[in-house]
Amino acid sequence: MKNIDTTGQQQAGPEPVDVEVNVIPVELYKVLKFEGLVGSGAEAKSVVADGMVLVNGAVETQKRKKIMADDVIEFAGQRLRIVFTGGEA
Repeated sequence: MKNIDTTGQQQAGPEPVDVEVNVIPVELYKVLKFEGLVGSGAEAKSVVADGMVLVNGAVETQKRKKIMADDVIEFAGQRLRIVFTGGEA
């Protein structure tokens, strides 16, 4: 998400929070659910289908989108960066 300041320059949104996962890929709706950004898996699928979630700066409508290390997810003013902590990806 980008903000426009009073000079018309684009500014990056808040710094992303690192989310550690030990399995790659992980499905988009699961990240939203397990990080507590939504109340349930059904709600996660709904907000994705409604185009309310960005992945790497683009609207993502695939509920089961495969999220990889270094992907950045944006939803409800939050930015999450996926960090792989397991063995081989």
